[in-house]
Amino acid sequence: MKHSNIFMHGIPISISLNPTLEEENIRPVITKNKKRLFIISSLAFTIAIIVSLIAKLLVLLINLITNFFFHGTFSVASLSPVHHSLGWFVIFIPVIGGFIVGLMAFYGSKAIRGHGIPEAMEQILMNQSKINPSITFLKPISAAISIGTGGPFGAEGPIIATGGEMGSTIGQLLRISPNERKILLAAGATAGMAAIFGSPIAAIFLAIELLLFEFSPRSFIPVALACATGAGAHLVLFGLQPVFPMTGIILPSTISALATYGIMGFVFGLLSAVVTKVVYFIEDSFEKIPVHWMWWPAIGGLFVGIIGYYAPRTFGVGYENITDILSGNLSIQILLSLAFLKFISWAIALGSGTSGGTLAPLLTIGGAAGALLGSMIIYFFPNSGITLPLSALLGMSAMFAGASRALLTSILFAVEATGQSNVLLPLLTACTTSYIVSFFLMDTTIMTEKIARRGIKTPHEYEPDILEKITIEQVIDANNIALSTENTISEIRDWLKNNVQTSKYFIVVTNEGKFIGIISQVDLYSNMHDQNKRIDTIIKKGYATIAINKSLRNAIEIMANEDLDVLPVISDLIKDEVVGLLSYKDVLSAYSSKFNEHERADASISLKNHGLKILLHGQKLLTMRSRKKS
Repeated sequence: MKHSNIFMHGIPISISLNPTLEEENIRPVITKNKKRLFIISSLAFTIAIIVSLIAKLLVLLINLITNFFFHGTFSVASLSPVHHSLGWFVIFIPVIGGFIVGLMAFYGSKAIRGHGIPEAMEQILMNQSKINPSITFLKPISAAISIGTGGPFGAEGPIIATGGEMGSTIGQLLRISPNERKILLAAGATAGMAAIFGSPIAAIFLAIELLLFEFSPRSFIPVALACATGAGAHLVLFGLQPVFPMTGIILPSTISALATYGIMGFVFGLLSAVVTKVVYFIEDSFEKIPVHWMWWPAIGGLFVGIIGYYAPRTFGVGYENITDILSGNLSIQILLSLAFLKFISWAIALGSGTSGGTLAPLLTIGGAAGALLGSMIIYFFPNSGITLPLSALLGMSAMFAGASRALLTSILFAVEATGQSNVLLPLLTACTTSYIVSFFLMDTTIMTEKIARRGIKTPHEYEPDILEKITIEQVIDANNIALSTENTISEIRDWLKNNVQTSKYFIVVTNEGKFIGIISQVDLYSNMHDQNKRIDTIIKKGYATIAINKSLRNAIEIMANEDLDVLPVISDLIKDEVVGLLSYKDVLSAYSSKFNEHERADASISLKNHGLKILLHGQKLLTMRSRKKS
């Protein structure tokens, strides 16, 4: 070989890199990402304004349909269907609504049926957040008809679904990535929730726990902006008062009451599992009915009408029911009807495939059951430290936490919707207990069971990117070979015959140590090249590099953008020094090692056969070993 121009193991020489430094690869990406974030945030803000207006129009449309069918007037005033004067004919009102929804689903789109959130989750996970644009119009209209004719649902479910569909539609019209479309979908959905309830913080966590499946600035910022916009629109469109005002102030919790909250949470964890199982049992039962699915909403509407005839409070949106439950002034009979009959009516209607949601019904059912459970606790344990309004609020939140496993959403929603700040500790205790019980009893939730049956796995863990936590220094193999540009292909081949190497790639430098690029063994042995050529004539110039203190995530991004199998690594201590090569196999090995940390169990500290070394005066080490008792 000429001039000893093959260098081995570490390359301890200073070199001058070409302009394709790792920083120059990353900085444009960061700048581009910030510009994209600004654009997506602006779109999220615009979508939130549109969705807030749609939320107001949907509420007015529900009022109009309710007044027409139950009171015979053309008015958008908020009138409850409870005070109708239709007699037994009221039974057929939900049937008419169910029949219309069935026709819309059959001739329009079948996707308007169901909860709304599970369908959005499915599109996010399986279809790059692409929702049929026609759903944006059909969903709110079908939901307004369903609810306005007595369907036992709240307005928030359809508006959350509609907001998500609006975000998806705009995302399909523009040239954006699937992840950005997912963010717009989540922003639209949660802006709708914030616009209806005035609960922006809970809406943000709803997006994180049920829609985004991530927590990062690129998703958090647009969604937070959309939720803040929706909440601001709520103040303008619906008023300044909390959605579910509570009379009086709930006093701070006492230590003795914590056990009561935990018991309530345990009970509601069990109830949430029962509610979920019953809902899907009814849905399965409809599948066995020997009639076309278009007729199922009308069949479900018949049961809704019969139950509503005997318990009118089960009809419609029923937000006033939640307010009355939280007041603590309802009779046991009404609480029983809202806890049991409302549940049966809602479960049948939802199982029939009509257009509706889950949040308001779960809040109503949970609140009524919580008030009933609180009445029993107060009767038998008058010094338990719990009140009827508090027990109702805990029931509402714990039911939703257990059924949906949106723990933080459940807690924060209760605080924002009622304006009560002293309930955080009771809510945390009850909702966490309910969540734990539900987690051990059910593999899925009321939101994910439907799509789980279709083989779609929903993420339920939110961890930092494993590759973001590993630096290149932890995995880099510094024992690489550097080849001089002065050597010919023939000389390199001869050397490799006598020095077998497992590495498939080699670093190429000049005699002065200037980094030139990378060459593979495949290129060295290719018959396309003249063996007498120098290797610098066949290598790729302008190779990207990365600093050794960067993360594997940074490396993967560069390797993906540049379509590289290996990446030269430079020192962060000695300027412009190449210290080795990073390959995709190194990345996979590191990922596998970190992933196994969840499964591998071992003791980091053991007292068996080990001692503690203590530094004494005079710099002498004394080893203290544990002794067995005689």
